[in-house]
Amino acid sequence: QVTLIESGGGLVQPGGSLRLSCGVFGSIISVLDMAWYRQPPNKARELVATIDPHGGTSYSDSVKGRFTISRDNDKRAIYLQLNNLKSEDTAVYYCSAPLELDFNKPPRIRWHNWGQGTQVTVSS
Repeated sequence: QVTLIESGGGLVQPGGSLRLSCGVFGSIISVLDMAWYRQPPNKARELVATIDPHGGTSYSDSVKGRFTISRDNDKRAIYLQLNNLKSEDTAVYYCSAPLELDFNKPPRIRWHNWGQGTQVTVSS
């Protein structure tokens, strides 16, 4: 069983920044695509950023230019830097290993479970 632990969320004003972290326990990640997802209130979970084993990244249109995904394979961790935050970024953020890389399709993940997520609230 893989355990995912997300952290770093919080309450931030519009225009502010946060750095999210995700630790992966029970699996190596060096050969896997990894990703961040988010689930806004009363909405479906969505893919927002992916990173391949070589560090190549992709982003949803809604976060492109503001968010940066990165990884540390030795630490089995991935990160998401969130800059210029907007109220519509309010969501619970999750990490996982994606099977579906299309940002317009429902998420499909490699593992059977999600982590507990970390809440990001953008409000003045």
